[in-house]
Amino acid sequence: MIWHLIAAVFAGLGAAGVGLILRMASGKRLPRWIIPACGGLGMLGYQIYTEYTWFEHKQQQLPESAEVVSVEEGQMFWRPWTFAFPMTTAFTIVDHENLAVSQGDDGRLVEFILYRFEKEYVDQVSHQVYLMNCATREMLPLEGESRVPRTEQMRRVEVSSFLYQAICTAS
Repeated sequence: MIWHLIAAVFAGLGAAGVGLILRMASGKRLPRWIIPACGGLGMLGYQIYTEYTWFEHKQQQLPESAEVVSVEEGQMFWRPWTFAFPMTTAFTIVDHENLAVSQGDDGRLVEFILYRFEKEYVDQVSHQVYLMNCATREMLPLEGESRVPRTEQMRRVEVSSFLYQAICTAS
């Protein structure tokens, strides 16, 4: 977080320098407020750039065995540009290295961990262990070290969902 603040300050200083050069090149015909305005635009531009490249940056940090199964985009009124171009605010991945496949009476059972990344002032990462029956497309969370199934939270997954494709069609 401190590095983003330092980078924003230097982006502002660089853009203010561009404003100063433009003012000097025009023979001081441009108004003096062009320098701080360029500085502010530089800082805002850096912030917008980091917000829109957050998802790609996080994807590059993931292992090759990780697959993105859902992406959430959001709009915020204090970021009016997100109404024209929605920003990625969260995404969920499955790591194929952590799949535990077994054969049950109803068909193939896969135990896996869903990791959820949320963009906030400090990035939030949460994880939950699930069990999916690929034949019936039923998925339920497992609690604790003993992996107790929480049947009241069972839900059915669509065949066309990226989660089902990643879990049940993986070899």
